[in-house]
Amino acid sequence: MIAPMTKPPIRIDSFDLKPGRKIAGKYVIDCKLGSGWEGEVYKVIETRTGIWRTAKLFYPHRNIGDKAVTYYAKQLNRLSKCLIVIHYIHSETIRVRGVPITCLISEYVEGELLCDFVARQPRKRLRPFEALHLTYALSRGLEDIHRVKEYHGDLHAANVMVRRHGILFDIKLVDFYHWGAPTAAHIKDDVINLIRLLYDSVGGQKHYKSQPPEIKEICRGLRRDLISKSFPTARHLREHLENFTWSSRA
Repeated sequence: MIAPMTKPPIRIDSFDLKPGRKIAGKYVIDCKLGSGWEGEVYKVIETRTGIWRTAKLFYPHRNIGDKAVTYYAKQLNRLSKCLIVIHYIHSETIRVRGVPITCLISEYVEGELLCDFVARQPRKRLRPFEALHLTYALSRGLEDIHRVKEYHGDLHAANVMVRRHGILFDIKLVDFYHWGAPTAAHIKDDVINLIRLLYDSVGGQKHYKSQPPEIKEICRGLRRDLISKSFPTARHLREHLENFTWSSRA
């Protein structure tokens, strides 16, 4: 018996929703916030309440059988008590060019991507004191995520939303990536990627030689083996940042 042929999922590589368009009968597009491998993210306003939200639309060929949406929604729900994670609200089905598209509605977070934030700083990099404050906020957030047996999986400057409050940083992580069930390797990679963010935020390889010992003691020249030995978890990094002694160069 020959199995019936199934249609391949429709491929849409760009939704290109214009400001003012209404979706799901209750949200109006304000602007596009960004795009990635899975889909696009828009800032929308809820017409009934006037509250700003975020809508993530998934490309249908990246969300076969709603598996990507379901996993992502459940993951955000499991992480609902982690302050560094954007809060998921619910899902909607909308139609784009006649194709049903699933989107996730979540809270809208004020701020900017870390890559943009760093780019507009003097000399396009953070000072060591600022960078360490940022790293501390991220390490606390990752520790919370790892505590509930989850991981980010794709931590880089375009997946971190940042807003400064005095000397503190309000941080939110976006676009978690699913590499399978959480493992010790996933946890290790999150920590190494976090330290890579510190390394890049102070100027990367070009300025690494001139960094104070407080930075080098953490970055370890980006040697994975040395980083993992000193900071096997986000908790170890957080505790180090709470207890190290400043040098005269910092």
